[in-house]
Amino acid sequence: MSIEVRDADPAEYEAVGKIVAAAFAADGQLEAPDSVFYRNVLHDVAGRAAASDVIVALDDGVVVGAVTYVPRGGPMADIARDGEAEIRMLGVAPDAQGRGAGTALMGECLARAAGGRDTGTRRVVLSTNTVAHGSHRLYERLGFVRDPERDWTPVPGVDLLCYTLDL
Repeated sequence: MSIEVRDADPAEYEAVGKIVAAAFAADGQLEAPDSVFYRNVLHDVAGRAAASDVIVALDDGVVVGAVTYVPRGGPMADIARDGEAEIRMLGVAPDAQGRGAGTALMGECLARAAGGRDTGTRRVVLSTNTVAHGSHRLYERLGFVRDPERDWTPVPGVDLLCYTLDL
């Protein structure tokens, strides 16, 4: 078994939306009363692909996960500041978790960020729900550190933690 990562093909957008939404729902990230809006955002893969990189992970040719990589500002950046790339909406199908897809997707984002150093990228940032404990472990294993001063609450009942990684 080998995980392949590449940019998402438009024909995969529907599957990507379903997989990412299922991953968020499986670990309790869509339980807040206002999370219906965010579920719709997760399904709008074409919308985010127009302003960022949507990267997929494939296991034996089947899409099992995806992430949105925002190399610099724009409409898809939530917390990125000047000189920061942002990682958003990492999700791996619940039945495919633990096989390396999340790590491979994060690795691809970090490689793209490192490649952007000549354009001023010096740090990668991300937000993660307080309930996403598995994601926290992944980020910390990859060297990300918490930045509590940048934690935020986009809607009532959804508290997000900020993690950063200096390149």
